[in-house]
Amino acid sequence: MNQPQLAHTLADALPELAHAEPGTQFENPQLVALNEPLANELGLDVAWLKSDDGLKFLSGGSGGHAMAYAAHQFGQFVPLLGDGRALLLGDTAGHEIQLKGSGLTAFSRPGTDGVGAIGPMLREHLVSTFMHAVGVPTTRSLAVLSTGGTVIRQNGAVPGGIVVRVAKSHLRVGTVQYAATQSEELTQKVVAAAGFADAEEMLRTVTRRQFDLVAHWMRLGFVHGVMNTDNVALSGETIDYGPCAFTERFDGSASFSSIDRQGRYAFGNQPNIIAWNMARLAEALYPLLGAEKVDAYVKTVQPTWDEAWATWIGDDHDGLNAAADITTYNREHGINGEPGPIFIPRNQMLQEAIDAAELRGDYTAYNELLSAVSDPYNEKAGPEWMARPEGQLPYVTFCGT
Repeated sequence: MNQPQLAHTLADALPELAHAEPGTQFENPQLVALNEPLANELGLDVAWLKSDDGLKFLSGGSGGHAMAYAAHQFGQFVPLLGDGRALLLGDTAGHEIQLKGSGLTAFSRPGTDGVGAIGPMLREHLVSTFMHAVGVPTTRSLAVLSTGGTVIRQNGAVPGGIVVRVAKSHLRVGTVQYAATQSEELTQKVVAAAGFADAEEMLRTVTRRQFDLVAHWMRLGFVHGVMNTDNVALSGETIDYGPCAFTERFDGSASFSSIDRQGRYAFGNQPNIIAWNMARLAEALYPLLGAEKVDAYVKTVQPTWDEAWATWIGDDHDGLNAAADITTYNREHGINGEPGPIFIPRNQMLQEAIDAAELRGDYTAYNELLSAVSDPYNEKAGPEWMARPEGQLPYVTFCGT
């Protein structure tokens, strides 16, 4: 069995942002979900990941780096936020491996425990698996572990949990914002570390990626729930599924997150919010761009959004607006000439599956739903009832902190 040899490309490129962490030694970490196809893609030894040494690695016991970043959270700027419960292990095969919920770091906020509840980690694992299966750019979940301990959350004492997240890059709009508070030199280093030739290429490319991503979300009824600038990846991947949900109706007011009391990140606000976030990226890059390039960029914003909307919504807008269920509409009419998914992680069935796992240790329903949404175009991947609409029932999601 082979232990992975990870590089530390991001920490080496941006030492100003990387804080070495020893990791947390959990007493009895247990693997509750493992994405073996993804492990194979990354060249990881599945048998070793299941070993005691592998569990120590997957739970962060071997250490890693917590990364600094800033953020606009619900419209308010926080100049230093950082990975308060996340640990970047390193990278392999062109992808970074990061833990979420793996314990306290130098960036942990006062009064927090740094650990996730198992429920939101299971949500991220299943929903990100679905999003990848339907072609949405996304971070992916390699594994979910229980820590062997408990945490106090809205359901009382529940098992602690860790999700092992895989991404092309964990650099965010918030990373650029933090660098901009430090120096132009550091901002330029972030631009280069993200793979861009210059700030203008970064701004235009990230805008195109994010507009396309959000329009794609909306075609599926996806509501992210916490579109702060630290949850906007420069790679264009969906990141942070903590309070996400799906709306069955094309309802602009649909909002499910317990921490979004004003509906800032409601379904229909997502286009405006991503444009607002791109304006914050432009602000951070302004010293490298200058007024002329920013003015030229501003003129491209609406046409870029219109192109993304036309790609994913287009002539189906009226039909989606009138549909009782977005997924049924997509299945009957297709998406851009391709079939629509049969199975999606519908809110109530996902919550019931998570509750059974989190509160009773019963993963039967969760694994059944995971199998269906992992192969969402195959009618035999799940039972027929799993494809039925639930109705737009009251529903609240929690991020797990």
